[in-house]
Amino acid sequence: MTKKIISPKDNRVKSNLEKAKAKSAERKQKEEAPRQIEQQSSALFFNYNASLGPPYHVLVDTNFINFSIRNKLDIVRSMLDCLLAKATPCITDCVMGELEKLGSKYRIALSLAKDPRFERIPCNCKGSYADDCLVNMCTQWKCFIVATCDKELRRRIRRIPGVPCMYISARKYTVERMPEAFGAPR
Repeated sequence: MTKKIISPKDNRVKSNLEKAKAKSAERKQKEEAPRQIEQQSSALFFNYNASLGPPYHVLVDTNFINFSIRNKLDIVRSMLDCLLAKATPCITDCVMGELEKLGSKYRIALSLAKDPRFERIPCNCKGSYADDCLVNMCTQWKCFIVATCDKELRRRIRRIPGVPCMYISARKYTVERMPEAFGAPR
């Protein structure tokens, strides 16, 4: 007659029992701990931001300026046509730094960004990625529309409630997640 050896993964082994008890205790502790839920802004009405109104402040991304130049669109006039109200294009320090790093190939975009019609917004991030800077600005102050053609940034902006996104499609500016009452084209 041969003796059978118990597998080290068997439930009857003492170390496995202790690990299972520790896991269940940890799971119970996580369930009982209070979860922190961010308080929603009082300006939100369903998905729409009621504090967002004319004159609009539009945070402009680097690639939005480049695509506007390629499609021969005047940024301020096209924003006015899209939103049917006065819009002030705003540029953060990180976006300006990104334009300067791109070099002489994008000097037209840089000169357009230095236009006096554009409002320069100082940001507190030091040497940050421009997309992260724009997302942080939108989460802090929900009074901006974000203008970008970057699909990854648009996906990140959609996760923030009450912040509309402007992009270029068919040689026109289009805004998503704006109520029809504000005059945004569908």
